[in-house]
Amino acid sequence: MGDEPSTYAPEMLSDSFHFARVPLTREAALPHRLLQQEASMRTAPLFALAAIAATLSAASLFAQEQEKKINRSDLPPAVEKTVAANSQGATVRGFNQEKEKGQTYYEAELSLAGHSKDILMDKAGNIVEVEEQVDLASLPAAVQSGLQAKAASGKLGKVESITKHDKLVAYEAKVTTNGKRSEIQVGPDGKPLDHEE
Repeated sequence: MGDEPSTYAPEMLSDSFHFARVPLTREAALPHRLLQQEASMRTAPLFALAAIAATLSAASLFAQEQEKKINRSDLPPAVEKTVAANSQGATVRGFNQEKEKGQTYYEAELSLAGHSKDILMDKAGNIVEVEEQVDLASLPAAVQSGLQAKAASGKLGKVESITKHDKLVAYEAKVTTNGKRSEIQVGPDGKPLDHEE
């Protein structure tokens, strides 16, 4: 028998299988290996197509949740009315249109008494969110220490209060650490949030 493996291969005789002692060599297994390689070559492009589709889908979702600069004349009448009522005594810095989760929102960027105030409205003119710059020293001690703890060794910059539907939900601060900028948030009580606002 030598180096050849001892294997039984089915042999068809009439309507039943009989096992005969047939040597199985590397050459006999070659068609099987070729079939595996061919199947592998067919599925590789499918995996590549799936990866490309997932990337495009994520990019599309990301593009949908972006904001774009618009002119005041582009605002719906209800949004314009809300802007007019909330921008008295303020300098209007600009407007954005945002799409988030299929909804369209409008943002008015204002400067008021030396600080920034951004108002986010739905298309009916209802105020959804207000981000207003605040002085760190004016905040409760618990909020100051919560922001400082979250910033760790970073330097705190601009701090804003975040109000949603007339309720204070968080404080947000810009942080610079080793030349890199980021944002941190704490709750109205200075404690870490379960999720960012």
